[in-house]
Amino acid sequence: MDILPRHVRPKRLKTSGKLAYYYDVPSKYRKMDCAVENEPLGTDFAKMLERAKTLNDQFDEWDRARKGLPAAGGKIMPKFGTVDWLFREYKISDAYLRKVAPRSRPDYEWAMDQVCDTLTKKGERTGDQLVKRLSPRTVDKLYGKFLKGTGKKKLEGEERLRTAEKLVGLCRKAWRVVHRYFPAEFDKEVPNPWTGVTMKVRAKAEKSAVTRDEVYTFAWGVIDKYPEIAATAVICFEWLQRPENVVMGHMKWSDYRAPNAPTTIRVVHHKTNKIAPHPLEEKSEEGVVRFYAEAEEVLARLPKLGVQMILRQVGKNSKKEKGKEGIAVPWVYSSINHAVARLRKQVEGVPGHFTLDACRHGGMTELEEAELTDGQGRALSMHSTQRSYEGYAKRTQARMLGATRKRHAHVLAEAVAKSLANEEETNVRNSAPESVRNEKREFPKRA
Repeated sequence: MDILPRHVRPKRLKTSGKLAYYYDVPSKYRKMDCAVENEPLGTDFAKMLERAKTLNDQFDEWDRARKGLPAAGGKIMPKFGTVDWLFREYKISDAYLRKVAPRSRPDYEWAMDQVCDTLTKKGERTGDQLVKRLSPRTVDKLYGKFLKGTGKKKLEGEERLRTAEKLVGLCRKAWRVVHRYFPAEFDKEVPNPWTGVTMKVRAKAEKSAVTRDEVYTFAWGVIDKYPEIAATAVICFEWLQRPENVVMGHMKWSDYRAPNAPTTIRVVHHKTNKIAPHPLEEKSEEGVVRFYAEAEEVLARLPKLGVQMILRQVGKNSKKEKGKEGIAVPWVYSSINHAVARLRKQVEGVPGHFTLDACRHGGMTELEEAELTDGQGRALSMHSTQRSYEGYAKRTQARMLGATRKRHAHVLAEAVAKSLANEEETNVRNSAPESVRNEKREFPKRA
C-alpha cells in the first residue's frame, strides 16, 4: 500500500467495510494549542491526498512560527493585514478549498506568487504591503507591471495580456472573500480596489479540440497497456464529462446499464451538481440502434477493479508485493495528464495537442457540427447557461460550412422569389391592352 501522508491514519469502517482516512495532529502538538484542527478525510484516496497536503502545509507553517523560524522556502511568516496574509487567508477559506479544483491550485499558487513578488516603484514587494494602503491608482500601476512581467513563452516587447487579466481577477476574488472575515483590515472607503480595473482587450484563444477519429485512434492504441486511460479519453469525448471528474471517481460502474436503467449511462457532473442520463440505445423497426457502440467496446475492455470505473493497480510489480495483484487506487490528475502526453507520441495519427481536455472539447465541437440547437446541446452537456455552453462551441470550418449553406440557400430563395415576382409583373403588363402598356405614368414631384 502507498505510504500515507503525515498525520493521516486509516480506519476500516464497520458499516461499509471501506477504508476511511483521518487527519490527527499528535497530542503533544495539540497541547501546544496547534491551530490546525483534526478532521475526517473521507474514503476517496485522491481527495484525501489533496486535503492532507493542505493541512500538513498549514501545520508546518504553524510549527515553524512556533519555533521562531522563517516559513518554508525562506519566506517570513506573513504579517497580519498584508497582501501575503490576504492570500494565506484565501487559501484556507471555503471559497478556495471547495470551489477551486485540485488540478487548478498549482496555477493559483503561481499566480499568487507573481502578485506578491511584484516590486513597487520603491523596490518593495507587493506582498509586504498592507491591503488597506492599496488604492485604485496603486493597483492600476500594478496591472501595468503585470503586463510587463517575464515568462518562458513571452516574446521580447510582448505584453502578458492573459496573465495580467488572470492576476487581477485573482486579487479581486481574494479581496472579496477575505474582506468578509476581516473588514477592519481593509479601507472602508475603497473595500475592493481591484474592481473596475480597466484592462486591455485581448483576442481570447480557443482551446484545442480533437476529432472522433483521433480519440479512437488514441484509445485503441493504448488500450492493451492502459485501458483506464483509453476509457477516460472516450468518456470525455462521448459523454462530455470533465476529465478531472472522470479521474476523481465520479464515473461509477453502478451508473452504467444499471438494473433499473439498462439502456442508460448516468454521467454525474460534479461541478454543476447535475446528472445527465445519456441513452445508449433505442428500439426501431429495423432493430436495436446502439448510439455508442464503439465506446461500449472500449468499456468492455476496462477491468472492474472497484466501484469507480477509472482505477489503476499499484504495488503488483514491487518487491514487497511480488506475487500479489496490488491494490486499486485512483489516478492523480496531473499524473494521468503526463501519461497522456507521453502516450500520444507513441500512437501514429494522434496530434500533438491531444489532451483529455481536448477530448471533451472535441465532443462539444461535434455537437455544434451536427447543427444541434443550443437547447439540445445543453441537454447533453448539462451546461447551466447558454453563455457557458457557447464557450465550448468551436467555430470550425465544418460549422461555418453548415451556416454558409443555410445562408446561401436563403439568398437563392430570395432571388427565386424576386425573379418570380418580376416575371409575374411582366406577364400582367404584356396581357394588358396596348393603350395601357404605352400609357405614360406621371409621378408626383418631390418637394
